[in-house]
Amino acid sequence: LAALSVRYSVAVDWTAGARNTLTDASRAQLEAMPDPITVRAFVYSGDPLRRDIEQDFARYQRIKPDVQLEFIDPSTQPQQVREFDIRQPGQIVLEYQGRRETIPGTTEPTVTTALQRLSVAGEQWVVFLTGHGERSIEQEDNATALSVFAASLRDKGLKVQALNLVQTPAIPDNTSVLVIASPQRPYLDGEIELLRAYVAGGGNLLWLADPDDPAGLAPLAEDLGLTWLDGYAIFPNYQVLGTGHPGFFAATGYPANAVTEGLDQITLFPLVRSLLVDPVNDWAMQPMLVADETSWLETGDITTGSVALDDDDIAGPLLIGATLTRDREVDGESLTQRIGLIGDADFLSNLHLGELGNEALGLNLLQWL
Repeated sequence: LAALSVRYSVAVDWTAGARNTLTDASRAQLEAMPDPITVRAFVYSGDPLRRDIEQDFARYQRIKPDVQLEFIDPSTQPQQVREFDIRQPGQIVLEYQGRRETIPGTTEPTVTTALQRLSVAGEQWVVFLTGHGERSIEQEDNATALSVFAASLRDKGLKVQALNLVQTPAIPDNTSVLVIASPQRPYLDGEIELLRAYVAGGGNLLWLADPDDPAGLAPLAEDLGLTWLDGYAIFPNYQVLGTGHPGFFAATGYPANAVTEGLDQITLFPLVRSLLVDPVNDWAMQPMLVADETSWLETGDITTGSVALDDDDIAGPLLIGATLTRDREVDGESLTQRIGLIGDADFLSNLHLGELGNEALGLNLLQWL
């Protein structure tokens, strides 16, 4: 027995619910990742959290020995903190094939979901439509552009490109997510048909529609059972929240939705419109952003300095953002098609991306899509 104990190692999990053993899904994910995984935990020396992190990742190391765990003390390694953009102690950076993902904790769903994103991120193309006044992903000196957000997506290992359907009248087959970021001018009939065909064929979509711009694309909206409401959402408690303007929506809580699961940060949306969704064509809707019953959709002029709920306005609660899903079979493969809808694009702009939890929500949304 003594000789065998030196030559062989056996581990048996007798804990309640086998809490020290990974699920089959996590094991399969590790087996699908042949290269080493590096884990950098930014935790102070002597912090008991280090022991918990060691135990949690030991489960992964038992299945995949080349999961390399490294502790970094934020107080003695400020260069590393800046390099990995660490916002608070306790954050953990996973790295695989040169791609990185920062996670707030070590629960198995959090870690395995991040590993899944890292394993496929290099193949994911996020395509932003352009040519109709949409938010640019290239103008770095433009406060309303989305260039900083595009850079954040690239940092996550996603590939980002712009697409003008007039110049290139086809949506690439390798498009993982198509983004319509608040166009200011109408699309041509042929472009609309390309977009409808993309969605009908199982394509994932993010559609942002500012209240200042016409939503347009009515045939596509009809395919989704979507109505963009004209007007500005008003929030009377803006003085309490300190947003500075009654048209600034501060989301302080979120309904149950996969995109916002675990998101505990406030997000800020400057000037938003609301939407209605009456799902058709097998779509299922889940609310993502909801303003409470004290809000309303102002259909009149908000530049006069005073607004009030009247008969022409729409009383709250208001749906500000939603997700749509449906199960499809494409080329013999079953998949879940996903669409994100938000009545604002400013929250992802260069000017507002760094506020509160805006960037976290944007990244969650794109990675979910």
